[in-house]
Amino acid sequence: MKKIEAIIRLSRFEAIRDALAEIDVRFFTLSEVKGFGLQRGEQLTYRGSVYDADYIARLQLDLLAPSDQVDAIIAAITSAGRTGKVGDGKISVFDIDRVVRIRTGEENESAI
Repeated sequence: MKKIEAIIRLSRFEAIRDALAEIDVRFFTLSEVKGFGLQRGEQLTYRGSVYDADYIARLQLDLLAPSDQVDAIIAAITSAGRTGKVGDGKISVFDIDRVVRIRTGEENESAI
């Protein structure tokens, strides 16, 4: 089993969500994150005043998946999330030793 963390643009979330649904990935967690990187912070406008934000606002998707689905998930996220500009995001994949569903006690792939 693997854990996939994807940092994506806010504007690409719906396309990525739909691409994941097409390959039967129906559950993931979503967090609003802020970071720094090659792309400079964004300019925000509030009540007619322009503010420079030192951070970059993004979304982080966290998914658990069987190892044989990882390549399809990465392909779905990259194809739906790519704009070709700096700041499209990153995907990280981690090994998972054990997963337990609290409600039933099921473990590992049956708990996903």
